[in-house]
Amino acid sequence: MLAKLEPKGIKGLAFWDNGFKSFSANTPIKTPADLKGKKMRIQSSKVLEEEIRAVGGLPQVMAFSEVYQALQTGVVDGTENPISNFYTQKMHEVQKHLTLTNHGYLGYAVIVNKKFWDGLPADVRGQLEAAMKEATAYANKIAQDENDAALEGVKKSGKTTVYAPTKEEKLAFKKAMAPVHVKMADRVGKDLLQSIYKETGFDPNKL
Repeated sequence: MLAKLEPKGIKGLAFWDNGFKSFSANTPIKTPADLKGKKMRIQSSKVLEEEIRAVGGLPQVMAFSEVYQALQTGVVDGTENPISNFYTQKMHEVQKHLTLTNHGYLGYAVIVNKKFWDGLPADVRGQLEAAMKEATAYANKIAQDENDAALEGVKKSGKTTVYAPTKEEKLAFKKAMAPVHVKMADRVGKDLLQSIYKETGFDPNKL
């Protein structure tokens, strides 16, 4: 994926985690049917629009800074966020239910100007690559720790009920969302999807 940036003059150095996303709303979420007709805030993304439609929800593109007020006033019914984002933005104050679906991933690409990077002396570039490897491991550990701490914070607040779905309930979400892979294959890249299936052993036809 990072290599695909190079024709654009960008060198991708690493992916840094924010975390896996979970659904929240003011009503319990145990199955995809529980999201039917719900106005769910998403980032601007055609893939995420299809994801929400696949579970029967109504995707609402909205700036992150506006989400708390939108939840508070009922402009939207729910969200999908890594737990750390959910907690730091105080969404637990205006959402009664959080279900640990881990249905999507939010991460960041660390990038640099390719011409600048290629122009660096080899020894300097080597040191930076080693530093980036260490920084990536460190950043991803921080992300994990932040999400773990945020989950405890949400639970201790007593304002949001946290639900861990059963294996069968998670499977229902997988089945509902698998068609998104097909619909978005041209946008995401069929080769990329196949390489992920191969790497993870996931077979959408065997759900």
